[in-house]
Amino acid sequence: MAYAPRSNAPRPGGEGAGDGDRRRGRGRRDDNREPRQDREQDEFKDKLVTINRVAKVVKGGRRFSFAALVVVGDEKGRVGWGAGKAREVPEAIRKATERAKRGLIRVPMREGRTLHHDVIGEFGAGRVILRSAPAGTGIIAGGPMRAVFEVLGMGDVVAKCTGTTNPHNMVKATFAGLARCTSPRAVAARRGKKVADLLPNPRAGEAPATEAAGV
Repeated sequence: MAYAPRSNAPRPGGEGAGDGDRRRGRGRRDDNREPRQDREQDEFKDKLVTINRVAKVVKGGRRFSFAALVVVGDEKGRVGWGAGKAREVPEAIRKATERAKRGLIRVPMREGRTLHHDVIGEFGAGRVILRSAPAGTGIIAGGPMRAVFEVLGMGDVVAKCTGTTNPHNMVKATFAGLARCTSPRAVAARRGKKVADLLPNPRAGEAPATEAAGV
C-alpha cells in the first residue's frame, strides 16, 4: 500500500490556518493608514532661521557641533520655535523642529490675515514692535520675524526691531509679543460683555435724530 507524502500546508481550521488571512488583514490596514510623520509634515511648515557652528574645547582639542534655530507653524494661527544642537546639521535641525512642535501657541488674527491690535514684545535685550496693517500691505519685517509670520500664516503686518539683532532674542521677543495678543471676543468673554459693547461706534459722535429735529 503506497502512502502519499505528508504536506506541510496548514489544515483547514487547524493551527496556522488564519495566519495568512491575519497577515493580509494587517497589510490592508497598514496600506490604508497614513503614517503619522507624513501627516505632521503635511500639517506643519518649518523654516530654518539660523544655524551656527559652535566649538567646545576638550583635552584633545576643539570639538565642533552645530546649533540650529527653527520656527514651525501650520499657517492657520499656530506657531512655535525650537533650538537644537548636534554634531551634524540635519540632526540639529531635526531636534529643533521637534522642540518647536512641542511648544506651539495659538495667535488670534483679524480676518485671518493680521493682528487685532498693536503690541510690543521684549525678551532680554530684544525689543520688537508689531502693528496691524490693512489688506495688501504684506509682511514688512526683517529676517527672523519674517520667518515667524510666514509659518504663522499672517499676510499683513508691520514689524520693527528696536533692540538687539540677535536672531534668538528677536524670535523670543516676537513670541512674547504674539503671546500678549488677544481678540475682542476673548476680552468680551472675560469681562462678561458683548463684542459690540467693546468696539467703537462710528456714529457715537453724531447727535440722535430726535435731538437734531428739535423734538
